[in-house]
Amino acid sequence: MNDYRPDPDTLLDKIQREDAKQQRGHLKIFFGACAGVGKTYAMLNAAHLQQQKGLDVVIGIVETHGRQDTIKMTQALEVLPSQQILYKDRVLSEFDLDAALQRRPDLLLVDELAHSNVAGSRHAKRWQDVEELLAAGIDVYTTVNVQHLETLNDVVGQITGIRVWETVPDKIFDLADEITLVDLPPDELLRRLKEGKVYLEQQAQRAAKNFFRKGNLIALRELALRRTADQVDVQMRDYRADQAIHQVWQAKERLLVCIGPDASASKLVRGAARLAASLRADWIAVYVETPKLAKRQAGQQDALLKALKLAQELGAETTTLAGDNLAMLLLSYARSRNVSKLVIGKSLRPAWTRLLRTSLADELASRSTDIDVVMVGHDLSAQDKTAQTESNHIDLDQNQRTPLSAYLWTIAVCLVATLLSAGLTQVFDLANVVMLYLLGVVFVALRFGRSASVLASLLSVASFDYFFVPPRFSFSVSDSQYLFTFVIMLAVSLTISKLMTNLRFQAQVALYRERRADALYTMSKALSGALMVEQIIEIGINHLAPVFQARVAILLPDSHDKIRQPLAETGQPDPVQQMLLNTIDTSVAQWVYDHHQSAGLGTQTLPSNAVLYLPLRAPMRTRGVLAIAPKDTRQIFQPEQQQLLDTFAAQIALALERVHYVEVAQDALINMEAERMRNALLSAISHDLRTPLTAIVGLASTLHEQADLAPPKRAELSLAIHDEALRMSGLVVNLLDMARLQSGKVTLNQQWQPLEEVVGSALRACQHSLQGHVLKTAIPADLPLLYFDAVLMERVLCNLLENAAKYGRSQIQITAQAEADFVHLSVLDDGPGLPSGVNIFEKFTRGELEAASPGVGLGLAICESIVLAHSGKIVAANRPDGGAQFTVSLPLGNAPPLPPMIEDELE
Repeated sequence: MNDYRPDPDTLLDKIQREDAKQQRGHLKIFFGACAGVGKTYAMLNAAHLQQQKGLDVVIGIVETHGRQDTIKMTQALEVLPSQQILYKDRVLSEFDLDAALQRRPDLLLVDELAHSNVAGSRHAKRWQDVEELLAAGIDVYTTVNVQHLETLNDVVGQITGIRVWETVPDKIFDLADEITLVDLPPDELLRRLKEGKVYLEQQAQRAAKNFFRKGNLIALRELALRRTADQVDVQMRDYRADQAIHQVWQAKERLLVCIGPDASASKLVRGAARLAASLRADWIAVYVETPKLAKRQAGQQDALLKALKLAQELGAETTTLAGDNLAMLLLSYARSRNVSKLVIGKSLRPAWTRLLRTSLADELASRSTDIDVVMVGHDLSAQDKTAQTESNHIDLDQNQRTPLSAYLWTIAVCLVATLLSAGLTQVFDLANVVMLYLLGVVFVALRFGRSASVLASLLSVASFDYFFVPPRFSFSVSDSQYLFTFVIMLAVSLTISKLMTNLRFQAQVALYRERRADALYTMSKALSGALMVEQIIEIGINHLAPVFQARVAILLPDSHDKIRQPLAETGQPDPVQQMLLNTIDTSVAQWVYDHHQSAGLGTQTLPSNAVLYLPLRAPMRTRGVLAIAPKDTRQIFQPEQQQLLDTFAAQIALALERVHYVEVAQDALINMEAERMRNALLSAISHDLRTPLTAIVGLASTLHEQADLAPPKRAELSLAIHDEALRMSGLVVNLLDMARLQSGKVTLNQQWQPLEEVVGSALRACQHSLQGHVLKTAIPADLPLLYFDAVLMERVLCNLLENAAKYGRSQIQITAQAEADFVHLSVLDDGPGLPSGVNIFEKFTRGELEAASPGVGLGLAICESIVLAHSGKIVAANRPDGGAQFTVSLPLGNAPPLPPMIEDELE
């Protein structure tokens, strides 16, 4: 009978999925860790390959971000016209879904899947547009970053400190027919950022200080690789199911733990969870309902449900199977889920019963060559737990009581040595046979310690005398030479016993020290990467609890140096240990914090308390209190353990102090920047706004008090009031514009238009400011159209012209020229030039002292923000013959041809 015959339900599901795929479009996602890895470029490159195969490829929307390599890749492809949507009195460009559905290309490129559409679009999100395109049977290529996936958004936000609000549901990512990972090493990406291939210079500098830090890039890269691996794993499982492949492909670790209805199930689940965490693997908890187990009692049922619930809480997938052959059922299910390791509990049956019945572990191991079988020890009885508590601590006390079983084993070893010697005396002399007893002494000393080995030495001498020395079966000795043999034999046996016991003790010491060093190293390494107090607390508790077999809590003070309740605790809910933890007394912890001394269990202060309180002393001050409630006091109060506990506490205190001073430094930087901005703003208001206000008040008072003024004088005063009001209005507009630009609420209304129109409108707007200056313009008539927001670009030119009029002496020039991929527009003056060592584009930065000329130092900062928003750049330099030159560079792009009528007008 074939155990691997096709499942009818699986075949039907496969047919339905294939039919649905044929009706929908093909979705391919170019997936990356962050911006700049080359997703859009890779998508365009793949689109060119499809076009060479004869497919009709159209660009629906592609965000080039001013990258020239990406712009060139779009030139050979048809671009779908954008949809113009009116939003808040502005016309914005957006992807035209209806035009794409009407055009119906074979392949459509839709960049930035997580993009939020402008209000007024059919769908709120671009991924909803893609869903409609796929439903219409149109193949789509798109791009997305790992931070935009809904389930990873908060993880990325916690890593980078920057929360991205545009997200894509994971179901869209999982429905993709193909995922192409576009990856770059962090060093290569940072080099591209520095070269301006990701963002323009100013944006790149800000990105390098915030999001584009190497640690962030490494973490994002790992998330992207893992998410891609998960998607590939799903595809592999679907392929194995479609092709009826039952052999396990160990491409990714996956664990299956089989639990039973007994008290050891919880320990088995925890062991599997630890193994899965160490392997970073998915895991499944399964219970197999057999006829024998179906008769379980109510207590067993409760234990089973508790174990299954615990597995769910620890992140496992749980399921229940039914059958009569436990091993075959487990292996069949494990192969169907591509499980690489099967975790089971160790059998409690006596060893001799294996002769009558094969254990589950042996049966699984004999039937599976492609699945590893891992056994976990069961919980011991209450009596065994007292004597054999599992911990990371080795008891070095050699005077501990030897169990009775050790003496019984010693007697058995001597009996075996006597039986073997009885058979060998027919072949060897007694002097050679006695070596068997010495071998037995070595075994007992190595396995059971000093007391048992001493007994083995005495029994060996007595057995040798009684059974082999004439007269046999008597302790009498006929030959006095045997007395010397007995003495030497006893001395050698005791010496061997002592040496082997010392060797065993030294091995225990070495192992114990190795575990202590490893535990300390592991925690120190983890603490070195902690950036938040919560991380330090979690790391400290997770490392201290298993090493000292205790319940641990870390208590920190508030802003008033008052100890708060424990922030966290470890382990699963345990009524007994939870009761111990609840005995934590914050008043005792406060005393420890204030006096920098230990208190509680085992100390001279409140020794009756069940919890030990240790101060977390750092070099500068005490940072908190460590509360520890041990199960066994020997785990803490032995000298080695006390030293280890003190070291752990010092490491935690150092980490807390480091994080504290990092926060202090960050707050200091923020306060310094806020103070600088406040002072600059107060200076602007107190001087540059107060001056025109004072002039307006004085001129208005003159008009009011001198009613008999002549008309020419009255007109002159009115004009002066008008000029001062315009000046104050310009200052206020600059302040408001900078606030809007900094908030990110300005949306560009970019259109293809000639540069000379904006220059003309700016000159008209600045007529008053330019009075008294000679203006020269040199703008070629054959300049191509540029893609920019006319209103904002006019604002840039007005600010530059007003700056030139303010600092220039008599002459202002405006020039423009096309070069490479940019058009350069320059404003030149004949003033004193720019000061050295000053970033003239920084907010509230002035070229001269405040009293020399009006202004708050925002005009050039506004110019830079607007130009950067257009994917351009602005630079300032001193002219060789005197004066300053400001040059605005705007990208050329793919300008549409001018209509013949406009060309004639320009000529």
